[in-house]
Amino acid sequence: MPAGVSWPRYLRMFTASVASMFAGAQVVHQYYLPDLSIPEIPPKPGELQTELRGYKLREEAIATLEKLKSEHKLD
Repeated sequence: MPAGVSWPRYLRMFTASVASMFAGAQVVHQYYLPDLSIPEIPPKPGELQTELRGYKLREEAIATLEKLKSEHKLD
C-alpha cells in the first residue's frame, strides 16, 4: 500500500492526476496555439523568432471589434 492507502484508491488517484495533466497540456496548447512545425534548415543563431499565434489572433480580433464599435458610434 503506497502512501498508506489501498491499491485501488492509489491507482484511481494516479489515473486522475495523469488525466488532469494531459487535459491541462491540451488546454495550454489550444490557448497559445504553438507552432510545432520543424523547419527543414535550422535558423542561424540569433535569427529564431517566436510569436504566440493565438495571442496575435486574439489581439487582431479585439482591434477589429473596437474599430467596428467606433465606426458604429459615428454613424
